[in-house]
Amino acid sequence: MGKIIAIANQKGGVGKTTTSINLAASFAAMKRTVMLLDLDSQGNASVGCGINKSDIRYTAKHVICDEATIPDAILPTSSGFDLLATNQDLIVAEMHLLQLPQRDQRLKSLLRPLTSTYDYILIDCPPSLSILTLNALVAAHSVLIPIQCEYFALEGLSGLLKTIEEIRSTINPELHIEGLLRTMYDGRNRLALDVSAQLLTHFPEQIYRTVIPRNVRLAEAPSHGLPVLHYDEKSQGALAYLALAGEILRRGEQ
Repeated sequence: MGKIIAIANQKGGVGKTTTSINLAASFAAMKRTVMLLDLDSQGNASVGCGINKSDIRYTAKHVICDEATIPDAILPTSSGFDLLATNQDLIVAEMHLLQLPQRDQRLKSLLRPLTSTYDYILIDCPPSLSILTLNALVAAHSVLIPIQCEYFALEGLSGLLKTIEEIRSTINPELHIEGLLRTMYDGRNRLALDVSAQLLTHFPEQIYRTVIPRNVRLAEAPSHGLPVLHYDEKSQGALAYLALAGEILRRGEQ
């Protein structure tokens, strides 16, 4: 059976979308079947996979609102994984969810049956603890948390961990921390070193050994509609995400 991983952090600009796209591509390169769900109305993950948001016939909004099935809406990417794309219409889905009696269970009912088809389903969550993020956390088996090593990182993390624990204890007992991922890391920066050390001290079991560096090629790749692995496979960013995928696979086998 496959695994559903929500990639979440209510703080924006920490690398959720970059991680979602590049981890999906890295798993696909390792011959795993992968679906990426873009659950952010900005649609950045869709654009980063080379999709024109205005040309999408069916989006996550249509699936959530029962206007299309997931097979109808799935788009294959040139990077070897499937994409359920999104645009600004996702705001309509958010309002639709609020009217449902089991508003937090909608994504779970849609995604859990697909775990027999995909090895990994990755959810790129919006930068807020909205009804969409709640749905993702209820549907997921685990949460991968990208963290930029800066001053407010630990403060935001504590709030997210509390939310995850509340969901685990009330709605989704399977939910656990997949791992904490240090992103946009610059080892020459004293603050980054200090925050990284604190994360290692407080979360020694959860934090990944793999660190995602600041990398020009990684930043350039979305404008070309490609994961960095298919933009510059020898770049530090590409190698880091391949290492992350390998680390997740090894942890899953232990």
